Amino acid sequence: MLFFTLARLKYLDLDGAFARGVSPGDWYYYRRGWYRWGIAIHLSCILPVGLLMPWQFIPKLRNRYMPLHRFAGYTIFLLTTVGNVGALMIMRRSFGGGIDSQSAVVVLATITEIGIAMAWYNIRKLQIDQHRAWMIRTMFYLGAIVSTRIVMPIAVLTMTWVNSYYSVMTCDQMRFIFSQNTDWSKGKPRGELERLYPQCTMQNGTNNDWVAVKANFEFGKPEGIGAAFDMTFGMGLWLCTFLHVIGVEIYLALTPVEAERLRRISYKRQLDAGFENPGSAGTTIQGWGDAPEWTPPGQRTSTGS
Repeated sequence: MLFFTLARLKYLDLDGAFARGVSPGDWYYYRRGWYRWGIAIHLSCILPVGLLMPWQFIPKLRNRYMPLHRFAGYTIFLLTTVGNVGALMIMRRSFGGGIDSQSAVVVLATITEIGIAMAWYNIRKLQIDQHRAWMIRTMFYLGAIVSTRIVMPIAVLTMTWVNSYYSVMTCDQMRFIFSQNTDWSKGKPRGELERLYPQCTMQNGTNNDWVAVKANFEFGKPEGIGAAFDMTFGMGLWLCTFLHVIGVEIYLALTPVEAERLRRISYKRQLDAGFENPGSAGTTIQGWGDAPEWTPPGQRTSTGS
């Protein structure tokens, strides 16, 4: 996540690096108005989260600089929330804005908000083991977008090989794409719009006419690259969100010793603070499910026949 974020910091320059590197067709919407505000909010909040989050899990830094750890935690909470608002603002147009993409963005924003809210609630209750678990979940959820960037090129190349997938764009969007000099349009021959999409240059045509665009990853054909990215983003985000949700639960299930160690620390701190049910004041399974009552070390008795 850290290296991915560092590589994306250049995109804070919306009119420069971002405009040149964004999926062809997206800048048509992002360049002004509501969607420009949305992408600016999203990037300016989520990128700092990506820089801060990994350091929160280094024990030596956390133990030595606890006030800084707390400050970074509250900062991550705030920036994630505002960044998700930005993502919701742009989802209608981001990567084509299909229903698959929009639903995936809504689900990812929802589970990250739930995760970080649960982490905040548990640390307020001094339930450190559950705070750890929910922060790890939140980081895994946010990491789904990184995995999506790995899945998308594979899906795009597969789609190009099949060579029979199409998307649609408006003529006004097409004219904008063909007028731009971006990282995706190198080698684009002049006059291609008139040759490939003559309906967009007819005198009686309108800006709202729709044209079918073949999804094809080939430099010099930015509209095909944009169509390919548009058709794969929603699928990739759904797939990676699913894998990350499953993967983080497997990881947590494989680290019970650390969870138990932190629960014992939670018990001592909750006991000193006067909490009811010390050791189980937060969102523990004993409070939500039918698990046996948790008892602290030294109070556990063995039963025999």
